[in-house]
Amino acid sequence: MHSFTANLNKILAGGRLGQPELETLLGARGEQIRDLFAAANRVRRSGVGNAVHLRAIIEFSNYCRKNCLYCGLRRDNKTLPRYRLVMADILDAAGRAASLGYRTVVLQSGEDPYYSAADIARLVEQIKARHDLAVTLSLGEHNRETYSTWRKAGADRYLLKQETSDPVLFEYLKPDGSLQKRLQCLLWLKELGYQTGSGNMVGLPGQTTATLARDIALMRELDVEMAGIGPFLPHQDTPLRSAAPGKLETTLVTLAITRLCLPRAHLPATTSLGTLTPEGHKLALGCGANVIMPNLTPAGVRDKYMIYPQKADIKDDPVKAKRDIEDLLASLARPLATDYGHALT
Repeated sequence: MHSFTANLNKILAGGRLGQPELETLLGARGEQIRDLFAAANRVRRSGVGNAVHLRAIIEFSNYCRKNCLYCGLRRDNKTLPRYRLVMADILDAAGRAASLGYRTVVLQSGEDPYYSAADIARLVEQIKARHDLAVTLSLGEHNRETYSTWRKAGADRYLLKQETSDPVLFEYLKPDGSLQKRLQCLLWLKELGYQTGSGNMVGLPGQTTATLARDIALMRELDVEMAGIGPFLPHQDTPLRSAAPGKLETTLVTLAITRLCLPRAHLPATTSLGTLTPEGHKLALGCGANVIMPNLTPAGVRDKYMIYPQKADIKDDPVKAKRDIEDLLASLARPLATDYGHALT
């Protein structure tokens, strides 16, 4: 008990916890978890305020050249009906987001070579010309020149989750990738002036408490402006179909500790957490999260973007979804942010 309390007090006093100390916090139980969540909530309030930012996700292609073992979009999944949205449909979805009052759109897809760097640049330029929106891209690994092209076109942010800090586990999960390359991409993004987001999955097969501690430490070292913490959810059409899902409590504890380590970062209440439990968003907002990312992918294809099964948001009408979020925030006395929600770090 003393070790947990001492480490919690140390980080609240501005101290920097090493890996063993982070592991102590990750081992929180019972009253310790309540203390941890309360501390994360206080740090969130002082670091980023009470308001919650909404980012509208538009998933415009589920084609992917990668073959990640955990992902339903993996190249070898032949059971998934594939789709690509044309530019006009993506622009329409962005327009709908703007009309509903969103200040950010997140353009997300598998790593799909069908869209050239110039195509994405034109898309970003048109969204910026038509709407008062910040644009986040989440399109995977590319070379520095491509990232530079998109940044010059007006992209504000980029999300590229490291998923794990363990290089061996990374290469097992992503057989055609390496942690070193992923980290190089993140460094390029920061050099180019993107507000950069990363994150991890909690409960991956082969993950340990030490791995989770290193995940948190890595995000701190990268000084990311956004960090997505979500549970691993097995997909029935992947090699990890029989693995156990990540645990709710461990995911929330990881989120809370990440908030303590990154007081000024934006931390979403992830869709995967909302899929694991209907209370996921509410619980995440109570232990450090300050962002929700509603899905504005066109209804006709939304159920085909299946990174993991039974996604919580695939049937939501965008108008009702926003109203439900507003009701949730009102019940928590958390205002809806009206600014872009740019990086504070």
